[in-house]
Order: sequence, then structure tokens, then C-alpha cells
Amino acid sequence: MSHSSARRTGPTRSHQDPSVGPLRVEFTSPVNLDQIKDQNPNLQPGGRFRPRDCEAVMKVAIIIPFRKREEHLKFWLFYLHPILQRQQLDYGVYVINQDGDQIFNRAKLLNVGYLEALKDYDYECFVFSDVDLIPMDDRNTYKCFSQPRHLSVSMDKFGFRLPYNQYFGGVSSMSKEQYLKINGFPNNYWGWGGEDDDIFNRLSSKGMSISRPSGDVGKCRMIRHDRDKKNDPNPQRFDRIAHTRDTMHKDGINSLSYQVVKTEKFDLFTKVTVDVGKP
Repeated sequence: MSHSSARRTGPTRSHQDPSVGPLRVEFTSPVNLDQIKDQNPNLQPGGRFRPRDCEAVMKVAIIIPFRKREEHLKFWLFYLHPILQRQQLDYGVYVINQDGDQIFNRAKLLNVGYLEALKDYDYECFVFSDVDLIPMDDRNTYKCFSQPRHLSVSMDKFGFRLPYNQYFGGVSSMSKEQYLKINGFPNNYWGWGGEDDDIFNRLSSKGMSISRPSGDVGKCRMIRHDRDKKNDPNPQRFDRIAHTRDTMHKDGINSLSYQVVKTEKFDLFTKVTVDVGKP
């Protein structure tokens, strides 16, 4: 499964625009980390890259909430590193690994990623991505816009349609300013579901709207899997979502507590293992 399996379709583009357009994404042949490393010789330790011959489009930290998804992560790294380099971003990949076997807390891990990435570099943009979502078009730029951006617009899981207009799950981006305006993300959504709707409520309460690429450019494929253990649907999510406006000022980046267990700089990513506590 070589990088040349990305096929060109559509009109040819100028030398200034290195994008390929629609990409073939499949998960049948396994990939290994050495192979990915060989195919991305310009990466710096910790999964860092900046273009050599031009001013980068933007300084972007990519934050992936994580636990026990090594196979998915390999596919993500295999597909995303070449795409992000073609997009001429100055970027780093941060895998925020929840330690222990307490119930999973996606949004809290995203908050941790925001703070931990800023310890490394003055990132101005944050892309929050689930590990199992792969874009199918490299014109879907993983950067920030004048409004918070929802990047995973049409997933194969939903028949390549947006499930509902307020949907902000999967892959999204926010500038530092947008993120701080909403006090980051909620820390109290334990288990599956709800936190992305809470984030949408935070954004709209601050007068922001969601920007999206077109359905074609925003296509992405999801790696099929069973729901993880310790990530059952959160029964309190509907009640919590209903009260976002009351809770967002005290629950967020300003109330975040966690402990870093260890930080590891691998060739293809930075892994931060954290104890986020329990409900």
C-alpha cells in the first residue's frame, strides 16, 4: 500500500498547490510504523513537521484522544502525515492517552492536549481528531478558519451525509482565541456521547457559527470497530447538554485537573499518557 495509491482525479493543479484531491482510503492491508517513517523522511521527533521552502500556512497542533487503539493509530499516521505535509502546515501530532481503565473521557483528553501541546510550541490552531477518521480529500485543510471548523462533514458511517446541522463530532478545528472564548471543553462527560453537542452549545452561546468544507471535500472514512470497553453511552448526557450555558463558565480549561504519567516523543507522534481521574 504505497503512497502512490493516492490517485489524481479532477483538473490538474499548479505547482503552488500540491494537493491531490480525492484519495483512495482503505484499511485492508496492515501498515507498520517503520514503513510510515520511511515514507515521511522529513518528520522531526515527536511527529513534528514544518515546510522547508516556504512560510507554513499555519502552526497546528493535532490532538487525538486515545486508549488502546494502536491499529487505528497506524492507519491514521499512514494517511495523515503525507496529507498534512502537502497542506504545508507547521504541525505536531499529539496522542493523548488515557491511563488506567476508568471510564473514557474524550473532551477532557482534548483539553489536556491543548495545554500539553502549548508546552512544546506556540501553536495558534488546534485540530481535535478521533483516531478512526481519515479524510478522503486532501483539499480538506486541517487548519483554523475565522469560525470554528467542522472537518469531518460527510462520513461513510452516516452515508456521506451530515447527521444533523449542529453536529460537531469527529474532527474539528479551533483557533486559540475561539477555544478560550468558550472556556475549552467540558470535563464532566464520562463515557460515550454528548460532549460534542455541549461544545456546539458553547460556540453558539458565544455567537460563533460552524464553518464547513463542501460535502465532497469533507468526505471521510471511519475505521470499523466495536465500541471500546469502558466507553458506554453516558446516561447523563442529555441533562448536561441542556445546561451548557449555566455550566460552561466554571467547567472547562479553567477547572481542568490531570496528572501527566509520561510524555514520549516517538518518530511519528508525541504520546502523552495522563491520569484524568474518575467521575
